[in-house]
Amino acid sequence: MELTYYADFAVRLVNTEEPRRGIDTLTTADAVRELLADTTKLAARATDADVTRLRGVRTRLRAVFAAAAETDEVRAVDLLNALLMEYPCSPQIAGHDYRDEDGNPKWHMHLADNAASAGAAYAAVAAMGLAFSLTDLGVDRLGVCEAYPCRHAYLDTSTNRSRRYCSDRCATRANVAAYRARKRLESGRTAEKAQPASEPGER
Repeated sequence: MELTYYADFAVRLVNTEEPRRGIDTLTTADAVRELLADTTKLAARATDADVTRLRGVRTRLRAVFAAAAETDEVRAVDLLNALLMEYPCSPQIAGHDYRDEDGNPKWHMHLADNAASAGAAYAAVAAMGLAFSLTDLGVDRLGVCEAYPCRHAYLDTSTNRSRRYCSDRCATRANVAAYRARKRLESGRTAEKAQPASEPGER
């Protein structure tokens, strides 16, 4: 499995909150287990303490995406390095869970199986995955949705690095809003031109 796959862990964590809408879905241990659904062993270890830990990590990861979106590469890297220092990985080669058609182990990397808690393990994996994406693909591949009021994070995997929205839905909403704004502006200009000129001396 490519290590950049784990960058999606960071995106998923950041997007458990929608600040402008006042929505936060990461409020219980069950919500943490849902976030960890892809990693069954971690999900089984989730506790209420992981809620607080992951919400703090989420704020810091959002700051990484925001700095990248503002083209502040140095700040994005510094913020991510701080997370990597606090949540180090302990990579191991594993294969006992997956076997090929001949029964041989399918070797792959596990990044943080020995972390002290499920939240710490998730944070380590998310930070490492994002670090690999940043260094392999470029800081400009980390983005924050431009469609108001959405502030979801995303990884730009487009061939021309042109992505500006987290989803097709947000892209459509933004395009419709821009179209309506142009129409209002055009209508205002048309109305101004249609007004009769004032007569001399008229107030």
